[in-house]
Amino acid sequence: MTRSQLEHVVRAAGAITDEQKILVLGSQSILGAFPQAPESLTVSREADVCPVQDPAKADLISGTIGEISQFDTTFGYYAHGLPPNACPLPHGWETRLVPFQNSNTRGVTALCLAPLDLASSKLVAGRDKDKEFVAEMLRHKLIEEQALRERVALFTQAEQRRIARLNLEIVQARLATAVKEAERAEAAKREAAAKISPAAPPRPASHGPRMGM
Repeated sequence: MTRSQLEHVVRAAGAITDEQKILVLGSQSILGAFPQAPESLTVSREADVCPVQDPAKADLISGTIGEISQFDTTFGYYAHGLPPNACPLPHGWETRLVPFQNSNTRGVTALCLAPLDLASSKLVAGRDKDKEFVAEMLRHKLIEEQALRERVALFTQAEQRRIARLNLEIVQARLATAVKEAERAEAAKREAAAKISPAAPPRPASHGPRMGM
């Protein structure tokens, strides 16, 4: 999903619910802080959204512009109505939302999760794709590990903090393995290039000028 497509979803969700503020949760909230986010973070066709003032209207969004709707069929992406209480989020996340509004949203304001809050939520969810998403955020330096650890500490439930920290260790291990594999691949590439490079022709021996007898 591109930022422009997310703006379209926000505009449509606002029109359907007659709301002026739409909360954006889930992976595509990354487009709030990073409109040109790396492609590996924007592969989803789904935007999790919810009216700020009336979360109960989330079902109306899913029913109207959700998966397999006419909206989805026409544009190739869709909205999933998701209230914030369905997501594990660190304490104070509401104060860190990233807003945007432009002509494409037609007056509707999108409120996106801050990147660290998004990553923290992903760590608690803990699916393989969630861990991979956090790994990509770290790899592209959109967030820093220490800051993420500090944000994870803001979960009010001890079990959520435990799960998030455990999954962060898994993510770090995967990143370290990926770095080693990349280094080995590069070394093998250099070695192969050296083997197929033609040997330099021998330089003719220089006997110097002849001296008269």
